[in-house]
Amino acid sequence: MTPLGAVIRGAVAGAAGTVAMDAFWYARHRLGGGTQDPLSWEFGGPSDWEHVSAPAQVGRRLVEGFTQRPLDARWARLTNNLMHWGYGVTWGAMFGVVGGSLRRVRLAEGPLLGLGVWGSSYVVLPLAGLYKPIWKYGIGELAPDLAAHLVYGTTSVGAFAVLRGAG
Repeated sequence: MTPLGAVIRGAVAGAAGTVAMDAFWYARHRLGGGTQDPLSWEFGGPSDWEHVSAPAQVGRRLVEGFTQRPLDARWARLTNNLMHWGYGVTWGAMFGVVGGSLRRVRLAEGPLLGLGVWGSSYVVLPLAGLYKPIWKYGIGELAPDLAAHLVYGTTSVGAFAVLRGAG
């Protein structure tokens, strides 16, 4: 496999992992009494900076830092989705570099990827002032987030293994 092929396969695998992670969160939404359909849940909702997640805040800072202008609130939801999907695809591409250089990719590496992605957010986002330090969260907040990232990692690695075998 060429390095470019590994990166592309990894990016596609990261997108598959992001879909699986979102399906996990959507199932929790429905089990908790939520009634939105999947597309409205994923792409709808309020578009203001107070109600979007940390990835949107990172995207906002990137755009505002680059353009030296405030980013209007109407872009909050789109920024959230672009950052969320971009982050999942990028982590997948980075795994592709590693996975493409391994003799064999094992599904057991998936939870390690998920744990790494999850853990990195609890290092980077507190430094950015967007999250509290990890020790200030309760297990009830951390466990579902970790579970979602384990789903992401396992699906991404599984998809990469399938794509790697495909060519």
